[in-house]
Amino acid sequence: MSAQVSVFNALDWWIVAAFVFAMAIVVVMSMMKKNESGKDYFLSGRDSNWLQIGTSIFSSNIGSEHLVGLAGAGFATGMAMAHWEMHGWLILILGWVFVPLYDRMKVFTMPEFLELRFSRGSRNLLSLLTMASLVLTKIAATIYAGDVVVRTLLGIDSVNIFGFQVDVFWAIALGLAFTTGLYTVLGGLRVIMYTAVLQTPVLIFGSVAILFIGLQELGHGNLIAGWHQMVVSAGDNIHLIRAHNDPEWSWMAVLPGSAIIGFWYWCTDQYIVQRVLAGRNQQESRRGTILAGFLKLTPVFIFLVPGMIAFALVNTHAPNFHTPNGDAAYTSLVAQILPHGVRGFVACGMIVALMASLASKFNASATLFTMDFYREWRPNASGREEVATGRIATGVIVILGILWVLVIKMLSSNLYEYLQNVQSYLSPAIVVLFIAGVFWKRATAPAAFWSFLVGIIGGFARLAADIIMKGHKADVAAWKQQLFHNQITQDQYNALIAPLKAQYGLIFDIWHINWLFWCQTLLVTSAILMVVISLLTKAPDAGKLKYSWYGASAEEKAVTRASWNAWDVVLSLIVVAIIISFYVTFF
Repeated sequence: MSAQVSVFNALDWWIVAAFVFAMAIVVVMSMMKKNESGKDYFLSGRDSNWLQIGTSIFSSNIGSEHLVGLAGAGFATGMAMAHWEMHGWLILILGWVFVPLYDRMKVFTMPEFLELRFSRGSRNLLSLLTMASLVLTKIAATIYAGDVVVRTLLGIDSVNIFGFQVDVFWAIALGLAFTTGLYTVLGGLRVIMYTAVLQTPVLIFGSVAILFIGLQELGHGNLIAGWHQMVVSAGDNIHLIRAHNDPEWSWMAVLPGSAIIGFWYWCTDQYIVQRVLAGRNQQESRRGTILAGFLKLTPVFIFLVPGMIAFALVNTHAPNFHTPNGDAAYTSLVAQILPHGVRGFVACGMIVALMASLASKFNASATLFTMDFYREWRPNASGREEVATGRIATGVIVILGILWVLVIKMLSSNLYEYLQNVQSYLSPAIVVLFIAGVFWKRATAPAAFWSFLVGIIGGFARLAADIIMKGHKADVAAWKQQLFHNQITQDQYNALIAPLKAQYGLIFDIWHINWLFWCQTLLVTSAILMVVISLLTKAPDAGKLKYSWYGASAEEKAVTRASWNAWDVVLSLIVVAIIISFYVTFF
């Protein structure tokens, strides 16, 4: 084994071992209830409580984009990416608006809702798109991020396997995927819900330790001085709202764009919504989303701010800290500034965050395949057959995820980055489908299919343009910054991009638009198509409208009203008030 530095000592390893033992006990206990049907395996028997739902939403959300990406974003751009975290208020929309609808319909998947409201074609499109996105981006991203986390924590570059020196990436990718895949295959969603209750407090408390110890390190023992130094080092990057002509983070691009992506993720994405579908009733599901709303207030402070702390430590030339790049900022803090014992505790939180996120993705993918395709092929399949199919599907998805990571490893990092952006380009069409389907009685099946299809094509067109133009990204980004800071004139900028515009034509024009403005353009285009085609086609049958917001019977409305009280309203308003205060503070 090739080692760079000893990051852990015996105490750290004992803590890791104790946590692994506790995790194993929870996994075994959660599997004591047998999975006899698809409802048991994919929705935890629909008997989950608010604590399991809220912690599962949070732990599933905290993946590579937080441990690696969010801290790296804080390191590079300060508060710019905080909008995506603060849009966690949309979890409340899931609980208050969509939970009653989904509960009334008793759906297993989000594509199933589209079939009930629109058509089988819309369901198939969303199923295929979601599975492809999960396998090609989210699953691969989480496995890939495990390399950054574990390599930095352990200080290992290679391992000796049967006399051969093997890059530690392969051991990490295979070990992470196999271990997580194994307990997901055996336990289904129930094991994910149970383990989340243990994983979430470990992750939060460990990350809070990084925040406070990092600020103390920066302020030489004084928290307030550390915060002040971080703010000074961040400069203008401490602000959430950037100038309208900022080439990357214009408020006109960020505020609507991040809201579109947030709505898709929190209210319609199978990966998240599956947790509330597992609730034993509307009250438990809604309260789970309220808990998740509170938990979602923390990532800015426990992931993004530590990235800013890491930047400040580098900027002030702190002698005890260094990081190879922004993506390694979080793990570098763990490995270099935390005392032993705390390192082991935080490492547990980081590793299980990756595992929880990965397990949720495996299970969501298997749910989509089994319920949206296999059950269509075999409508009379028994419950045990559904469980068996789900287990096989999970195993296949684990293998596909590993194989795709092997491909990613051989491709350029730029291409990998673009593959992660696919959800940003494809979410607008999905948002239009769900908003129109739920709130507009006149929305028709043909309009849903064609607006969705055109939106997807527009998303892939932008993704293709990103890949084609990837070699020019750094130069054009630098020119845009020079223009923004008045270092060059508009005429000079136009002259610089003229050769690219002449060479690539329409491809350049598509690519040159800010990605968040492109997201908004796709939303508007899909919405226009939805409205126009709906008005030109036959209105949906009355039977379809029962799957909209207006289809609840008097009895169903009474059930929904009985499922919440004043405390639910007050707690939800507190979440919103904290978010508003955050925007005011960092405006």
